[in-house]
Amino acid sequence: MRRVEMTGPAAQLAGALAAIAVLAALVPQYWLFLGTTALVTAISLSGLGIVTGRAGMISLCQMSFMALGAWVVCELNVLAAPGGLVLWILLGGVAAVPLGVLLGLPALRLRGVHLAVVTLGFSAAADVIIAAAGFPGATTFQQVLRPAFIATDTAYFVFAALLFVAGAVAVRLLGRTRYGTAWRALRFSERATAAAAMSVPRAKLAAFALSAFFGGIAGGVLAGQIGVVTAQNFDTVDSLILLVVAVMAGSEYAGGAIAGGVLMVFVPEILRGLGVPQDWGSLLFAVGAVQTLSTGLSMSEDLVRRFRRRRAAAVSGEPGERTSHRASGVTPERGERPVLVVEGLSVSYGRVTALSGVDLVVPERTVMGLIGPNGAGKSTFTDAVTGFVRGATGSVTLDGRRLDGLPVHRRAAAGLRRTFQQDRVPPGLTVAGFLRFSAHRRVSAAELDEMADFLNLGALNRHVSELDVGSRRLLEVAGALLSRPKVIILDEPAAGLAHAESMELAERLTEVPGRFGASVLLIEHDLEMVRRACAEVVVLDFGEVIAAGPPATTLARPEVARAYLGDEVALA
Repeated sequence: MRRVEMTGPAAQLAGALAAIAVLAALVPQYWLFLGTTALVTAISLSGLGIVTGRAGMISLCQMSFMALGAWVVCELNVLAAPGGLVLWILLGGVAAVPLGVLLGLPALRLRGVHLAVVTLGFSAAADVIIAAAGFPGATTFQQVLRPAFIATDTAYFVFAALLFVAGAVAVRLLGRTRYGTAWRALRFSERATAAAAMSVPRAKLAAFALSAFFGGIAGGVLAGQIGVVTAQNFDTVDSLILLVVAVMAGSEYAGGAIAGGVLMVFVPEILRGLGVPQDWGSLLFAVGAVQTLSTGLSMSEDLVRRFRRRRAAAVSGEPGERTSHRASGVTPERGERPVLVVEGLSVSYGRVTALSGVDLVVPERTVMGLIGPNGAGKSTFTDAVTGFVRGATGSVTLDGRRLDGLPVHRRAAAGLRRTFQQDRVPPGLTVAGFLRFSAHRRVSAAELDEMADFLNLGALNRHVSELDVGSRRLLEVAGALLSRPKVIILDEPAAGLAHAESMELAERLTEVPGRFGASVLLIEHDLEMVRRACAEVVVLDFGEVIAAGPPATTLARPEVARAYLGDEVALA
C-alpha cells in the first residue's frame, strides 16, 4: 500500500505529460488554440477551487484577478521590460495577490450570499474601471510578444499545459500542508478550525491570495495567447459562470479544473456548430451546479468517493471495527497544583444571564467533571473559557498565563483544547491527516499508531467520511490529545457511542493524566461515565456553581437532585 501511495502521483504526472505530448503532435491547430483557452480557464478554476472547493467560500471576482494579470503583461510588453513573457506572467500573478488579500478581508466577517454580493460588487466595479482605462497596447493593436521557444500555437499549448500541471502539483502539495488541511476544515467548521490552534483569518486570506495568484497567471497566459487584450475578455458574467462550473466540476481537483475548462470552451463551440445559441451553455452549467448543490457532491467528488469505496471494499478484513480494550483499573486521582483557574466568569445576552460569577479550578493531572441539567450554562462556560464568547467578563488563567482577551487559536496553541457537542471533523481528510492537523505539531508514525490503539480508531488511512458518528467523536478527542495540551475540555464526547463504549472511554480518560500529562474537564450527561472517570465534579445550574467535590458525595447532595429532578431524590 505504501508503494502505491508513493508512485501514484508520479504516475499521474507522467500520464499528464504524455497526454500533452500526444495532443500537441496530433491535434489540428484550431483545436489546439481552443485547448489552450481551456487550459487558461483550468488554471483560473484551480485558483477558484482553493477558495470555493477547499475553503468553502464564495468568490465572484476571479475574472478581475485575470484582468489584472493580463494588464500587467500588456503594460510590461509596451514598456519592453526585460525578462520576457514568462517572467511577465509570473509578475502578473504576484501583482494580483494584494488584490486577493483585499478581497479576502470581507470574508473574515461575511459568509454565503453576503460574501457573494460583496465580491460580485467588486467585480462589477472592476469591470467599469477596466472598460474606462483600457489595456496597454489595445488602441494601437500592439501584440504581446512571445519568446521564440513558445512562438507557435503548438509550443504555446505545451507551455500552457505545463503551467497547469505545475499549478496542479503545487495545489496537491499545498493540500498536504497545515494550510491545505485548514482550508478543508474551514469548509466544514470555522469553530473547529480555530479550536485546533489555526488562525481562521490567516487561512481565509491565504486562500484568497492563492486564488488571485492563479487568476493573475491565467490572465497573463491569455494575454500571450491572443496578443491584444480588451475589456470584453473579462466580463463580470464570466466570473459567475466560472463559479458555477467550479462548483459543478469540482475544480479543487486537477481533473475537475481540466473538465471545467473543457466544458467552458468546447460546449459553446459545439452549440455553435449545431446552430444553437451559445447562451444555452450557461443554462446547462447552471443546471449542473444546482444538481451538485442538491447532492452535495461535484463530479470530481463523486468520482473520488466511488474510487474510495471500491478501494475500501477491496481491502480484506474490517479495519474500521472498534475492538474492546480491557479496563485500565486506574482509580481517578486529584492533583494539587492548579492548572486552569477560572475566576468570576460571567456572560450575559441582553437581560439574560447565562453565567454569573463562575469560579472553577482544574488541578493538574486530574479528570474533573462539569455537569448540570440542560440550560445550566455548561456550553456557554466552555465557549467563554476557550474564547468563542465576546463580552465575557472574569479571568481565565492557564498554568499561570492569563488567556482572557486572547483569540481562540492562541488559547488553543497555549495548551487549552476542546471538543464539540456536534460532529466537526472535516470529512474530506484521512484519519491520519486530521490527527496531524489537530496536533498542531509534528507527530511521528509511532505516535499516530499509539493513539489509534489507545482510542480504537482503526486504520489511519481511512477517510473521515467512512467513519460512523461515534468514531468521529473519538477521533476529535484523539486529535486534541496529540497536541499535548495542558487542559482538554471534552464536550459530551460519548455522544454517538453505545453504553459499553462510553464506559470504555471513561476508563481511557482515567489514563489520560498519567499517559499524556493533561488535565481533563469532562462535560457529560451520562452520570455513570462521570462517576467512573472523574476524581471531582462541579455542578452548574442557572449559570452558577451549586456544588463541587468528589462524585459520590456531590451527586448525593439535595441541591443537585433538585437541579436535575426537581426533588431531593439522591442521584448517587
